[in-house]
Amino acid sequence: MMKIIPLIFLLFIFTACQNQSGEKSNSQQSETKEIIKPKAIVEKTKMIEGGIGDASNLIPMIATDAASHSIAGLIFNGIIKFDKNLNIVGDLAENWDISEDNLTITFHLRKGVKWQDGVEFTAHDVEFGYKLITDPNTPTPYGSDFMEIKEFKVIDDYNFSVTYKEPFAPALASWGNLVVLPKHILEGQDITKTPFARNPVGLGPYKFKEWKTGSSITLEASETYFDGKPKIDVYHMRVIPDQATLFLELKSKGIDQMGLTPTQYKRQTNSEFFEKNFNKFKYIGSVYTYLGYNHEREIFKDKRVRQAITYAIDKNEIIEGVLLGLGQPAQGPYKPGTWFYNDKVKKYPYNPEKAKELLKEAGWSDTNGDGLLDKDGKDFTFTIITNQGNSLRAKTAEIIQMRLKAIGINVEIMIIEWAAFLKDFVDVGKFDAIILGWSVSGSDPDQYDIWHSSKTGPSQFNFVHYINKEIDELLVKGRKIFDHEERRKYYDRFQEILAEEQPYTFLYVPESLPIVHGRFKGIDPGPAGIAYNFDKWYVDRNFLTQ
Repeated sequence: MMKIIPLIFLLFIFTACQNQSGEKSNSQQSETKEIIKPKAIVEKTKMIEGGIGDASNLIPMIATDAASHSIAGLIFNGIIKFDKNLNIVGDLAENWDISEDNLTITFHLRKGVKWQDGVEFTAHDVEFGYKLITDPNTPTPYGSDFMEIKEFKVIDDYNFSVTYKEPFAPALASWGNLVVLPKHILEGQDITKTPFARNPVGLGPYKFKEWKTGSSITLEASETYFDGKPKIDVYHMRVIPDQATLFLELKSKGIDQMGLTPTQYKRQTNSEFFEKNFNKFKYIGSVYTYLGYNHEREIFKDKRVRQAITYAIDKNEIIEGVLLGLGQPAQGPYKPGTWFYNDKVKKYPYNPEKAKELLKEAGWSDTNGDGLLDKDGKDFTFTIITNQGNSLRAKTAEIIQMRLKAIGINVEIMIIEWAAFLKDFVDVGKFDAIILGWSVSGSDPDQYDIWHSSKTGPSQFNFVHYINKEIDELLVKGRKIFDHEERRKYYDRFQEILAEEQPYTFLYVPESLPIVHGRFKGIDPGPAGIAYNFDKWYVDRNFLTQ
């Protein structure tokens, strides 16, 4: 994510006042002119970030894409948030109390916090958002965490409590920015049709200014933000649906920040120009890329077929050829190094012969000698879809296509514009297989919303329609245990099943490679990345650009 900040000029305007005729009075020996001191006009500081996809909706509880949440995260606040090291800290809540039985959390809110239209924020806004996200008519994939609540109680304007039906380990972490919405604006409106989705009013460091569909979104620093007005006055996100074009804009200073591709990081940003003008960062990403199979398609219902495809894909080839070594193989849905990551699950080293054996066991063979496997008179052919603008995914698809062709499987590739990709394919499950990525938490292993069988509906996250009763049970039990060692047993088994079943082929965990113009200071990388404290970044006005 990147933005361009124009050079700052200090303009001094000198004015002097005379009488209306412009002449001095003869009756006065002298006339004293009123001198107005020079007034400096300081240009606003601005960050321009480039991204390949436009937002879809700026109401956090019904937005499902990363671009929407990135923008909404600057406009809205949560009850809690995560710090640099992914520790839970207060945001709109100053503090909280947890009952001895771990069933009730009582939150104590900051006083004097105001919505960006001047209305005071209270616990009634949180209650409104809670009722909305648990309303069956609200099309949200995030409601399950809040369905665990037995009672929501407003104590007074600045205190509220939630009591859970059973112990719920992700309870505290769930109180991010999903449910904090302005009751005075949204009450009585249809959340799916409200103009608020494109013109939001929040509590956060930035307030909404303008949205040009498919082009840009502009935010301005909030003068009334409870944690102090951000030092960067304007945040401007430009939509540029092509990574190469994004990079050209970076070079021409049309944007200030973006995520680099491995080629751009390693080979195209080592010049004196980039060294003088930009800062590059590199850290293990909180995301993984996968090849997901639509389990409603007959060809993918046999786990031996899915295992065979995984054996036929050389993950290291993708990491070296596409990521230039800036990543590591993914074995499951968790980030390596977290306390719940299971490194002992079944592995699938590149083994095309093993792949052929499994396919033969599953009934696939080349009966007519045309080089393609077939079964019951049908060739083994399917289409992989992925989104436009992400060259890494497109190249990954091409390598997979080549490797599967070598074992007799024909793969077509379809690259689709982001908005249509989500609306017309992902949300409605209209695909054979898909290359996509998930952001992963470094703080909690709960994966209920992605893998539970109840989450296979339209616009929900189990869009591959994977259903496994034991997985369902493990996910439910795992969120009721607080002790890490005891809880790990459930998630270890969860990962073992995924490794055996291969509902996805887990491909790789890439390095995050953001680049930011050098005049932006206050960036402090950590396990949470670099964007967690964006409201504290500032501009060095003396920074000399080349």
